[in-house]
Amino acid sequence: MGFLEESVRRKRIQIIFLVQDTCIVSMDEIKKAFDSGASAYDAQRRFIIPGFDDLYEAAIWAAEWPGEKPAILDIGAGTGLLAALLLQKYPQCTITLLDVSENMLDVARKRFFGMKNVGYRIQDYRCETIGGRYDLICSALSIHHLEHEDKRSLYRRIFQLLNQGGVFVNAEQVMGESGWHQTRNYSYWDEYVMNGPLQSDQVKEAMKRRDSLDKVERLSVQLDWLRDTGFSDVDVVYKNRSFAVFMGRKGDSLSGDGI
Repeated sequence: MGFLEESVRRKRIQIIFLVQDTCIVSMDEIKKAFDSGASAYDAQRRFIIPGFDDLYEAAIWAAEWPGEKPAILDIGAGTGLLAALLLQKYPQCTITLLDVSENMLDVARKRFFGMKNVGYRIQDYRCETIGGRYDLICSALSIHHLEHEDKRSLYRRIFQLLNQGGVFVNAEQVMGESGWHQTRNYSYWDEYVMNGPLQSDQVKEAMKRRDSLDKVERLSVQLDWLRDTGFSDVDVVYKNRSFAVFMGRKGDSLSGDGI
């Protein structure tokens, strides 16, 4: 191997290590935050997320598959809140819960103890290969932690993981379409949380996590990303200020003529 080839090889190795190290560092803070809050996560959700039940109900409605045994991937599954509802809709499904936080998945393991159709994977889905083939890929309040280009890259990877006719559903926190909307959305959200039953230290921690870890993007931008990736039937099925459920299908668009 000549000097030039060896120099190029070393630079490539350095770049690979740099990307891996950056990924680990960027996700470490998120992992720590959710590891530490795993035990109290479920109890606080309804007091932190306005319209919590409506958000999840819309996500389950959007996760539509014609068969009774879909293969499902729950990205950023956490304690299994979304997975529990998917299992109610599809009790014969096989579902994989993927999350970077081992403590969160430990809560999910207790929730689904003894259920042989539930699998778990501790993984940074931004950096690591996910693998598998799925009929439904769903996520709730997780992808907004990624940088914008990582969100877009993940949508492309999700498209590749889906079987033909498969559906992707994202129940997500989004940025307002303008600065004016964003300010009003956050004011509404702040008032909702502060007027709830959480203690002042719990409110402070929730707001700190939101302001330090969230990297929200406009809904319109993300819908364009899905279309550009190749998703059909892209639509918004629910929106309440900062929270939305949007979806897309892999395959030809289904006509609504005559309905």
